[in-house]
Amino acid sequence: MSAQTLIEKIIAQHLVEGECKPGAEVKIRIDQTLCQDATGTMAFLELEALGIDRVKTELSIQYVDHNTGQMGPENPNDHLYLQSVCANKGVLFSRPGNGICHQVHLERYGIPGKTLLGADSHTPTGGGIGMLAIGAGGLDVALAMAGKPFKLTFPRVIGIRLTGQLQPWVAAKDVILTVLSILGSKGNVGTAIEYFGPGVESLSVPERATITNMGAELGATTSIFPSDNATRAFLQAEGRLYSWRPLAADSDAVYDRVIDIDLTSVVPMAACPSNPGNVKPVAEIAGIAVSQVAIGSCTNSSLKDLRMVAQTIKGKTVSPEVSLAIAPGSRQVLAMLSADGSLADMVTAGCRILEAACGPCIGQGFSPADGTVSVRTFNRNFLNRTGTKNDQSYLVSPETAVATALTGKITDPRTLGIEYPKWEMPERFLIDDGMVIVPPPAGSAAPIIRKETIGEPPSCTPLPDDIDAEVLIKVGDKITTDHIMPAGAFLKYRSNIPKYARYVFDCFNQEGQPSFADRALAVRDSGRIGLIVAGDSFGQGSSREHAAICPMYLGVRLVLAINVERILAANLVNFGILPLLFQNPADLEAIQPGQKLTIAGLRAQLAPGKTIAASLTDADGNRRDLTLKHNLSPEDIATVLQGGKLGG
Repeated sequence: MSAQTLIEKIIAQHLVEGECKPGAEVKIRIDQTLCQDATGTMAFLELEALGIDRVKTELSIQYVDHNTGQMGPENPNDHLYLQSVCANKGVLFSRPGNGICHQVHLERYGIPGKTLLGADSHTPTGGGIGMLAIGAGGLDVALAMAGKPFKLTFPRVIGIRLTGQLQPWVAAKDVILTVLSILGSKGNVGTAIEYFGPGVESLSVPERATITNMGAELGATTSIFPSDNATRAFLQAEGRLYSWRPLAADSDAVYDRVIDIDLTSVVPMAACPSNPGNVKPVAEIAGIAVSQVAIGSCTNSSLKDLRMVAQTIKGKTVSPEVSLAIAPGSRQVLAMLSADGSLADMVTAGCRILEAACGPCIGQGFSPADGTVSVRTFNRNFLNRTGTKNDQSYLVSPETAVATALTGKITDPRTLGIEYPKWEMPERFLIDDGMVIVPPPAGSAAPIIRKETIGEPPSCTPLPDDIDAEVLIKVGDKITTDHIMPAGAFLKYRSNIPKYARYVFDCFNQEGQPSFADRALAVRDSGRIGLIVAGDSFGQGSSREHAAICPMYLGVRLVLAINVERILAANLVNFGILPLLFQNPADLEAIQPGQKLTIAGLRAQLAPGKTIAASLTDADGNRRDLTLKHNLSPEDIATVLQGGKLGG
């Protein structure tokens, strides 16, 4: 057998179907799944629709960490449903307050060499502990819980060789921002990132997890680190040494591309508004006035991160110009901060302590004021994601964030002139799994609680053979799932598709004009198909499958773009929306809202490797021929033609 990368090894060990070569479609066995409450309700409704009595995975867990604010009954109704359906289906339930899914999973459930499929795009956090961890839509996770293999394109593996070690006040966040500055936030579909080299051993598991977490912003399938002595030390401290095993790529493994990064040369970096790929050294933007700093999220809320913050801010006071919020990643982290006095140091310095939850990262509280700058240790800064329209959000390390909070302006932490706090892995973390509810044994017939705010997952009819579509909207490059389906205050409607669908493309709606939803419903009711037209990298960001479900409910059955990101493309197929691509990207310029697109004999044309002939007609009857393409497999084609995995 030829030499293998670590990613190739784990895929091969879990291979159910297909050939392990880049670009080939494979199916792999999934060992573990995770859901969070913004995606889990629909995932479990889908699991019920599949008729599954008991999950088939080694471990499945549902976290409540996204919608913990309880303004109105919608969120607590979802939580009641989730707790009851987990008991019914044999799934662990992590209660509100126990922490953010990726942080808790890393602490208590991650196992090197296992596969993890999560209904959250930042599931690759598990790669920090040597897991093959992949984000997906809720329906794919439901199918994995049902024991079905997960389909993916075997990735090209980009190797990132690390040498040296980070200098004081330079953090793991700066490493992944450096990688983003090299690879960008688009163009990495079909790749996976693997870290190796002598510099790896200098990074703790929390640091590695920061890097793999934000690898999602590259658009890559996943990111991974080897499992080594640092992994062993982390698992031993978590009381889970039995889960450890050494894992690494073969010494002569061949990567599709190798990028060399000397950790010694990395400097504090920042992702500037409004894309994680818009990266600059902090030194270049230092001095910008800041009104708000938020430290936390699944990217940077570990004990290591927050102890550093506490030690830095101890005996000092947050700038009067700044509101500083701290969101611990887990109850474990919060308890340990409390036990060693770090929590008191932060409170005394003027920090606001938020719940151990996602919160501000998805616009669930702590939104910035209009026209002000927010500095965050989060992973995404897409426009409006904070909950404030036209926000100015910068993404930085906790080191840069706490320096900024003290000075009131974006600050390179190396200029503070104070000693960098030391970090040592605890010999033992505080371990208390009391807020994880273990399901009763199979056959207990635990009742499922379903309140009136929880609907059913909508299904879709087969696609017609002759397509008569109207262009509903034309959007540009790097349109995110946040653009398609806003989070924040709207996310509580996630279990009520007719209600949530009213907000599709809400950010593009104009006062006094029909909304996207109104126009889409009018086209649907006229008997035509709705069409969304987009540029490059359509569907960046969150894995929320509502970005497919809600447009489908409004009658959208066709997306035409230069490129569609991996998770959204899969979600579109799962719910009966056909993603097509321009053969000639220049044709994008010719398309305008209101035009009609027709395809005759779709089924005969829609085959792997074939192009599709289409016609575009404007209001004056002028016709233009288009040649379209796709990258769908035979299975994808069959699925989308029948109206998705719940259709037919």
